[in-house]
Amino acid sequence: MQKLLTALLAPLAASLVLAGPAMAQSRIKDIASIEGVRSNQLVGYGLVVGLNGTGDSLRNCPFTRQSLEGMTERLGVNIRGTNANSKNLAAVMVTAELPPFATPGARIDVSVSSLCDAKSLLGGTLLVTSLQGADSQVYAVGQGSIQTGAVSGAGGSGSSVTRGVPTSGRIASGATVERETGFNLDSMPEIRLTLRNPDFTTAQRIAAAINATFPATALAENGSVVTLRPPPALGMAAFISRVENMPVAVDTPARVIIDEVNGVIVMGENVRISTVAIAQGNLTISVQESPQVSQPAPFSQGETVVVPQSDVTVEEELGREIRLVNGSTSLSTLVEGLNALGVSPRDMISILQAIKAAGALQADIEVI
Repeated sequence: MQKLLTALLAPLAASLVLAGPAMAQSRIKDIASIEGVRSNQLVGYGLVVGLNGTGDSLRNCPFTRQSLEGMTERLGVNIRGTNANSKNLAAVMVTAELPPFATPGARIDVSVSSLCDAKSLLGGTLLVTSLQGADSQVYAVGQGSIQTGAVSGAGGSGSSVTRGVPTSGRIASGATVERETGFNLDSMPEIRLTLRNPDFTTAQRIAAAINATFPATALAENGSVVTLRPPPALGMAAFISRVENMPVAVDTPARVIIDEVNGVIVMGENVRISTVAIAQGNLTISVQESPQVSQPAPFSQGETVVVPQSDVTVEEELGREIRLVNGSTSLSTLVEGLNALGVSPRDMISILQAIKAAGALQADIEVI
């Protein structure tokens, strides 16, 4: 019977052992990115029309006037030398991000921001605007109605209320891609994975996990880069699709993050502390002013004066004996030992810094 139970329970125990570490694993696509596969920033200058008297003042914004004159000339209307003073248009900067592998005809979102003294872009329409990359080439063209998501109102006495930023808006799918970036993934003999948090151990684990399924295809160059070469039977896209879904256990450095302003402490899984004895107490000094009025006797030659009277008290919190915090073997043991001190998070920050100064905290402390 005992042998039978052992035989039945052994597969269950093995499955539990394997399931435990898998909970702490992450997909490669979540901890690394492919070098070169990224978005590109686009920028352009344009005009917004159709504003309800909330646009630029042409007298204060000469570039808006020049843009209006140039646009109307291209449309066959000459307004140079006239006293145009419309406040229904505004000069804006248009920005967008060109996603990787975007093809001509794809639609992307654009953001529109005022350049001069326009009060609001609500209800405006962006005219055709070319969006250029860092190489001064046009990659997209934007146009459409602007949505600001802001509300503003003003009274006759000059009082006003504004919610949000009415001088900045967004056009959903407001630009059409006109040019590709020219990144040909299939023609590349190899690619490089870049870790978002560089670490030699994690890089080696990624290479080992890939080589276990596709032998001799991955090499960890350093703690940040893993080079991949697809096997002959797979194309680059199919190879990346299989690699990015492989689970890998991520190794993290021992680090304590402290936000002294908000009293926040974040400790990594590998933080350890040696056995230390800690005593902590609060000292409070209070000063209370109780001024007294001194008046002279009736029909005397004295005068009424204020006599200051100060009461100074010193209180020190008692009952704080020295506590022993044993060397921790896990993060939960460390947290339980620190919580046994019964102090606030702000006091805990001072204690951790003192433990680090004593050389008993095996972790880096980063103050943000």
